[in-house]
Amino acid sequence: MELFSAQFLIFLAAAWCIYMVLGRVKPGIQWTALLAASLAFYAIAGGWQSLVYVIGAATVSWAAAVWLEKLEGQSKAARKAVSDRAEKKAIKARFTVRKRLVLIGALAICLGVLGYLKYWETILGYLMPDAGHLGLVLPLGISFFTFQVTGYVIDVYNGKEPAERNLAKHLLFTAYFPQLIQGPINKHRALAPQLTAPHAPDVHGMRRGLVRIALGLFKKFAVAVMLQKTVGDIFGHVDDSIPGALVVVGLLAYNAQLYGDFSGGIDMVEGVSELFGIEMGPNFRQPYFSVSLADFWTRWHISLGAWMRDYVFYPLALTKPFQELGKKAGARFGKHIGRTAGACIANVIVFLLVGLWHGAQAHYLVWGLYNGVIVALADLFKPLFDRMAERFHVNREGTPWHIVAIIRTFIVVTIGRYFDCMSRVGDALICLRNTVTNFMPVPWDEMLLASGFTKGLIPGRALLCIAVILMIDYLYEKGVDVRERFLALPVLVRFAVYLVLGFFVVSSLNHVSEVGGGFMYANF
Repeated sequence: MELFSAQFLIFLAAAWCIYMVLGRVKPGIQWTALLAASLAFYAIAGGWQSLVYVIGAATVSWAAAVWLEKLEGQSKAARKAVSDRAEKKAIKARFTVRKRLVLIGALAICLGVLGYLKYWETILGYLMPDAGHLGLVLPLGISFFTFQVTGYVIDVYNGKEPAERNLAKHLLFTAYFPQLIQGPINKHRALAPQLTAPHAPDVHGMRRGLVRIALGLFKKFAVAVMLQKTVGDIFGHVDDSIPGALVVVGLLAYNAQLYGDFSGGIDMVEGVSELFGIEMGPNFRQPYFSVSLADFWTRWHISLGAWMRDYVFYPLALTKPFQELGKKAGARFGKHIGRTAGACIANVIVFLLVGLWHGAQAHYLVWGLYNGVIVALADLFKPLFDRMAERFHVNREGTPWHIVAIIRTFIVVTIGRYFDCMSRVGDALICLRNTVTNFMPVPWDEMLLASGFTKGLIPGRALLCIAVILMIDYLYEKGVDVRERFLALPVLVRFAVYLVLGFFVVSSLNHVSEVGGGFMYANF
């Protein structure tokens, strides 16, 4: 059941009506309508077999969190019953071991199931190339809901939030249908209270949600769908003779396609959630206005970056071995290296895991390693860059430098896309080499026709739509609430804008049958 299908529109209308009617009659149990809708959506979109996985993940994480809270209560009671300081410490240590075992067990089950379903067949293919396919089917959104519930269990273990005692409410947090397709990965303390709180129809909030859905449809169809065939044609038959200029065209198209697909999908699910009066966590913040690769990763797939920061980076960087490494590096190479050495290694590990999150294929791991190394080197050499800027009198606060930094970051991100958009590392290396050694800057028509393409490889309307999206992002970057400004326009102006957006969306529908209309990140 695709988000843009008539089936989903009927489902959404029915779910919204039942939810709001129940909220008027029995506000205390209004959330049960949302739970029923979420389970029904998952059963229809992912199949009843997949439903077993989301219920299993919810049950394991719920039981683990309740158990952890119970152990913590027993620990406090036992310590309160004794007066000896050493005995209190021994009791705490004993219960900490038990809590750690519960945490490890829950993480092993949830992440173990994810790892088996997502990676085992790929690993087996590397180990035994002649082995047949196991036929493992990846449940819809398993990476997203697995990370979401494991993050919740870790937060309960660390005492950052109480355990949810109601299994049904926790199941709603796990299976809330707008987030299942491609995230975001929500924090329990931010989302769960909204899910179980009563909501009445909010006309203004619904209007904002509908505008966001419209923008998401525009990004998805007018850009991502229109460019999908272009990217597939260019990188679907890579050989040694592919012109570097054609590779660059393909990478630029892929950048736009990926952004239109992923951020468009997020706009749609965030907008759907807003119709119910529920705001999920942000996942994009004008990433192509970033001034560094590290800045880019605080703007692109924000919820995944936050998860990796909270549950991988900080725990790694603050461990004793990493702290000792920092001290030794500082003693030998200076204070700056000492402060950043551990964080740099942790960053490389984090980005390797980000690559692995996308898939076990080698090109994802290389892509993750590339990002991690660039971020780490930028931290390590920051004093050198600062001295160079001072030496050449570069005004880093000025607009010219800001523009240079944005362009530089876009180039760095695009180089990483060589390993992201191609399924073989060898193909990526060929394209990278030819970009440098065989660029072939001949007239576009001649180059495209010689490469087997027809004229109009990238439709002009797609370029126009990309410009519109960049303008919207620019306004957001300047602090303008575009949706509020749009809703304040006269009715006729808004109607005209909707007509234009609708034209671009409808005119791209004939491409859906050719390339498909699914979301790229639904595969993760």
